[in-house]
Amino acid sequence: QVQLVESGGGLVQAGGSLRLSCAASVRTFSVYNRAWFRQAPGKEREFVAAISWSGGRTDYADSVKGRFAISRDNAKNTVYLQMNSLKPEDTAVYYCAADQTAWGRQDEYDYWGQGTQVTVSS
Repeated sequence: QVQLVESGGGLVQAGGSLRLSCAASVRTFSVYNRAWFRQAPGKEREFVAAISWSGGRTDYADSVKGRFAISRDNAKNTVYLQMNSLKPEDTAVYYCAADQTAWGRQDEYDYWGQGTQVTVSS
């Protein structure tokens, strides 16, 4: 069974950093586009960042540009989200996703992780 497993969430003070990881259970995902989305309490899930299968293309939501960085290690079937200069408004459940062709639209992604909570205190 295909699985995406996120880790690395937690509680951090504003201005701090966290690195999220998303490991895939199958080698096939090394050729899939990967993305991070997040959902804050009472809000809809939103796009955060995406990376192409080769790592050659990335994209970010305006709200995280310059603070977050997405990367991947295909040998480990893992994608990362380095989050710096965290703000209280970054508090959300962060989900990773994978798909062969999807990019910024969550309804196009076929595979999802269970989510990891990130809480940023002021």
